[in-house]
Amino acid sequence: MNTASPSTTPEASQQLERRDSCGPALLSQERETISTATSELQALPQSCSPIPRTWLGRMRPLGALFLAALLTGAAAPWPDEPSRTCFFQMLSGGDSFFCRGDLEVIYPELGDVGCSYIPKCHQYRERISREWGSPRVRYPQADKNKKYVLMLVDPDVPSRANPRSRFWRHWLVTDIPGANLRTGDVKGHVLTDYVRPTPPPRSGYHRYQLLLHEQPEHEAITLSPEERVSLGSWAMESFVKQFRLGSPVASTQFLTKYHQD
Repeated sequence: MNTASPSTTPEASQQLERRDSCGPALLSQERETISTATSELQALPQSCSPIPRTWLGRMRPLGALFLAALLTGAAAPWPDEPSRTCFFQMLSGGDSFFCRGDLEVIYPELGDVGCSYIPKCHQYRERISREWGSPRVRYPQADKNKKYVLMLVDPDVPSRANPRSRFWRHWLVTDIPGANLRTGDVKGHVLTDYVRPTPPPRSGYHRYQLLLHEQPEHEAITLSPEERVSLGSWAMESFVKQFRLGSPVASTQFLTKYHQD
């Protein structure tokens, strides 16, 4: 990515940053301001990121990194570009439509990664695959008097171009009290222990999708012996239909790939 030379004026440097991230056609657009409890950060133009401001505002740990980039005049990298400073590239198009209901998935250091790519910088892709445990999952609209079912699946196994083993079950928890979901504390009946996102080498980006369903009252949800044996090729739609879970009340996803690709 291009960066300004020492003799370039601040105004020219800002224009170069805009060309790199959005293209010349967007130079005339005003930048939006995201207000948080502690600072005001300059966000990308709305056309660069189709994600609602409410989602961007939740990512406070990344806001500090982005502010540092603005103050130093550094150009913001895309997910594959190595840099000391990094931030999320938000999902767009059809991938962004999957994210609805303000479901938050929170990993250490990164904050809410919902509806975004996991950046390569700071070894984040390697750490999410090899180091970090299960994320906090928060749903502020959860009903305290209801219980919920949470699923984490990868539909892109072995790759998005050839998903012959979808869905790969990474996490399945039932009987989660709504009060716990309001605080991000996923405690319930674990049917499948959390399995870290581990996309194979040279398989491209994988989608890691979280779906939250209301659990019908007095419904005992279980996996069949065949389902317990294997995580891959899980018939998720049949599972949802069997236990009358209906449509998810909220869903989100993040994308990552093998950390050395």
